[in-house]
Amino acid sequence: MRKNFRKVVLTSATALLVLSSCGGKGQQQQSIVEYPTVKVEKADITLETRYSATIRGRQDIEVYPQVGGTLQRLLVTEGQTVKKGQTLFIIDQVPYQAALNTAEAALKAAKAQEATAQLSYDSRKKLFDEEVVSDFDLQTAQNTLLSAKASVAQAEAQVVNARNSLSYTVVKSPADGVVGTLPFRQGALVGPSMPQSLTTVSDNNQMYVYFSMNEAQFLQLTRQNGSVENAIANMPAVELQLVDGSIYELKGKVESASGVVDRATGSVQLRAVFDNPNHMLHSGSTGNVIIPQTLKDALLIPATAAAQTQDKYRVYAVDKDGVAHSQIISILPQNNGKQFIVTEGIAEGTEIVAEGANMVKDDQQVKSVNK
Repeated sequence: MRKNFRKVVLTSATALLVLSSCGGKGQQQQSIVEYPTVKVEKADITLETRYSATIRGRQDIEVYPQVGGTLQRLLVTEGQTVKKGQTLFIIDQVPYQAALNTAEAALKAAKAQEATAQLSYDSRKKLFDEEVVSDFDLQTAQNTLLSAKASVAQAEAQVVNARNSLSYTVVKSPADGVVGTLPFRQGALVGPSMPQSLTTVSDNNQMYVYFSMNEAQFLQLTRQNGSVENAIANMPAVELQLVDGSIYELKGKVESASGVVDRATGSVQLRAVFDNPNHMLHSGSTGNVIIPQTLKDALLIPATAAAQTQDKYRVYAVDKDGVAHSQIISILPQNNGKQFIVTEGIAEGTEIVAEGANMVKDDQQVKSVNK
C-alpha cells in the first residue's frame, strides 16, 4: 500500500514538472514580438535649416523735404514704379520764388555799387598819379571798391541759396524704385524736421533678406572654413520660404555677415540677396531662409528607431540570438524629420529595431522583420 502511494506521489510530481516546463515555454514563446529591423549604414544626407527672415529693398530711401511749406501737388501713387530724378511732390513755391527775386535784385544793386566804386577808384588813382589827391584818398577809394566786391559776392551767395531753396520745393526720387505709403496729402504742412518721411522709395529689383544665426552655429561655420569670408563664400545657394508657405522661384546667395554679435540675442545677422525681376518680393515682408547642408558618409538611423528619455536617445540593437539590448546614442540636433544622424554610441552594420523603440524592453527576445 505504501509502495503504491509513493508511486502515485512521484508520478504526480513528474507530471507537474512537465506541465510547468510546458507552461514556461509557452509563456516564453508568447513574449517574442515581431519588430521591423534595419542595419545602421552610412550615406550622404542633405539637411535644411530654416531661419526667420525680414525682406528689405536693396535701397529703402526715406524721402524728406529740405524746405518747409504747404504740400501743393502729389505726382505719384503708392506702389508706383519711379525713376531716379522723377518728381514726386511739389511744395508751395511762392515764398521761395519771392526770396529768389529779392536776392537777384540785391545782387543787381550790389553790382551797381561795385561799378560805382570801381569808377571812383579809377578816378582817384589817376588823380593820385598826378599828385592831386593824397594816398589816404586813394586807399579810401580802394577800400570802398573792395567792400563793394564783397557785397557782390555775398549777394551772389544769397541768390544761390534762394535758387536752391526754390529747387527743393520740387521733391524728386533719389533712386529707381517703388513708392511706399503716402501719409501726407495735398494741403498738409511739411518740413525738414518732421518725424515722418513723405514716402519711401524702395529699389526692389534686388532684395536683401536679413536673418540671424546663433553664435555657436556661426562659430562652427567659421572654424570649418577657416575665416568668416571663406564661410560666406562657401555657403550654398539658399531658398526663401514666403509667408504663405510657398518657396520663392529664384534662389539667393548669402553675401555678408555682421561683424558684431547681438548681446541681447546672442546671434549674428547675415544678409542674402535675391533677384526680384517680377517684383513679387516686397520690402517689409517676412519669411524663412532655407540653407541646405550636405553631410558625407553620415551614420543614419530611422527617427522611429530612437526612443527619447529627457535629453537622451536610445536604440535597441538586436544580437545574433534575437535579443534586443538598449544602447545610448548621441545625435546631431539637425535632422530631416525622417532620419537621425548618429555621432556616437553605435557602430555601422549594427542591426537595430527600426520601429516601436518605445515598446521594446531591454534584453527582450524579438523576431526580426527586415524593412
